Amino acid sequence: MKRTYNFIAIIIFSVISLTAFAQNTDQAKQLIYHEKYHSAEIALHAILQNDINNEEAWYLLTQTYLEQHKVKAIKDSLAKAPQALLDRPLLHASLGQILMQENNITDAKQKFDLALKQTKEKDPAILTSVAKAYIDTKDADAGYAIELLEKAIKRDKKNPELYVLLGDAYSKLSNGSDAYSSYQKALNVDPNYARASYRLGKIFTAQKNPVYMQYFNEAIAADSLYAPALYEIYYHYYFRRDASKAIEYLKKYIVATDYNPQNDYLMTDILFLNKNYQAAIDKGLKVIKSHGNSVSPRIYKLISGSYVKLNDAESALDYMQKYFLKNTDTAYLTSDYESMGEIYETLNNREDSAARYYGLAAENANKAEDQYRLYKKISQIYSKAKEYGNEALWLQKYYTGNEQATNLDLFNWGLANYYAKQYPMADSVFAMYTEKYPDEKYGFYWRAKSNVAIDTAMELGLAIPYYLKVIEIAEQDTTDEVNRKRLIESYGYLASFKANHDKDFAGSIDYFEKVLSLQPDNEDAKRYVGILQKYINNNADNAKSAN
Repeated sequence: MKRTYNFIAIIIFSVISLTAFAQNTDQAKQLIYHEKYHSAEIALHAILQNDINNEEAWYLLTQTYLEQHKVKAIKDSLAKAPQALLDRPLLHASLGQILMQENNITDAKQKFDLALKQTKEKDPAILTSVAKAYIDTKDADAGYAIELLEKAIKRDKKNPELYVLLGDAYSKLSNGSDAYSSYQKALNVDPNYARASYRLGKIFTAQKNPVYMQYFNEAIAADSLYAPALYEIYYHYYFRRDASKAIEYLKKYIVATDYNPQNDYLMTDILFLNKNYQAAIDKGLKVIKSHGNSVSPRIYKLISGSYVKLNDAESALDYMQKYFLKNTDTAYLTSDYESMGEIYETLNNREDSAARYYGLAAENANKAEDQYRLYKKISQIYSKAKEYGNEALWLQKYYTGNEQATNLDLFNWGLANYYAKQYPMADSVFAMYTEKYPDEKYGFYWRAKSNVAIDTAMELGLAIPYYLKVIEIAEQDTTDEVNRKRLIESYGYLASFKANHDKDFAGSIDYFEKVLSLQPDNEDAKRYVGILQKYINNNADNAKSAN
């Protein structure tokens, strides 16, 4: 019997509590103040079920719907209100707010004027309601809102909400000093009015001045469940990569708010930031299972990023592909394409896919430096894969117009063309190099190499001027090993050209002897000198015999 009595007592207590709650709008006001709009909506519907003529409850219900951008829903609800009630001042003000949301300023003003006329502009609630509509509507006159709020304050000087709304109106006019003063006046009236401290903090977030943290902390000191300030503190620590502090305040924020699927995303994100990657994956998968197609596509991206950190590229690719399928083209970020490119880059034989997504990232990048960075990355992918033609293509994009590009970048562009057997293009690039850096042998050397590849039969002597320039520069320091190698190659080519093209055997021997001066044990040079000398001697003997 005792258990039965307790159960009945609980039911009776619940009914009594619901009835008491249903008749009182104070708790609904507190829920709205804490931005728990869904909870306020439920509470106000309970009030109206018991008292459909409660004018204030209808007005507050309008505020909860408008804060949630549910314009159609509140219009449908107001259609069920008693007709006589719709002619009350607060309901005229409510309908005016709805019309303002629909950008029907003319009809909204008629409703506001009627509400103000019915109350002779002496009711602070009506004055506040109209002022709030002008503050919340983008192109509405904030100056008119200030005028109305000043009238309301004359009749209700101890209401901190009025001073905060006045500050909001000044903020809309970009009048930071008067906004600041108004919020301070709200705190003078009620030092524990958390919204005033919060709005002071928002002045400084707009200025990116970290003093905002002082005001957000004051807000939660006054009211530990004031969710807007908790969110700002979480946001502060999140972007400063203080993961432990960020998750601490995110948890407090979630406790202080109505349930919102967005909170699940935020928690998944913060688990990722805390490097708790498996927990982030588990949380993300639960969110997907719970919300199905309504889940934010970003959750797939977070799961993918977690798999990347766990070195599971295949799973990372799977979820990133799902993210692209769920998202829309207009919503993609440059970082989305880059993330996809990074995943493909870790997989075998997926260079073209990696390059494709890096290319898309470059197309969507807003900053030139990001574009050039991505061009360089693509060129490196193709260099690693020894696809020199593609490497040359992207190095050209990287170098062209890039003030940060160096002589090495120009050199590598030419070299990629050379290895791709695009010799005329290689010669053109190295020509640019020699023009910019005329005292360096590298450009002349690779121009020589490129022209050797073009003039394979040594018929045109295209490489000769460049080998001569290499000799001119390298002979200045024959102790340098690289110089010695370049000289040996240059002397050897010129010796061959003299012998085979010009039939200048003595000139050829001169160059071979230069080779031997640097490399005395060069057997090829010795052999060619012997052959050429013998040929010269034979020619001389034949000439004597003929004479």
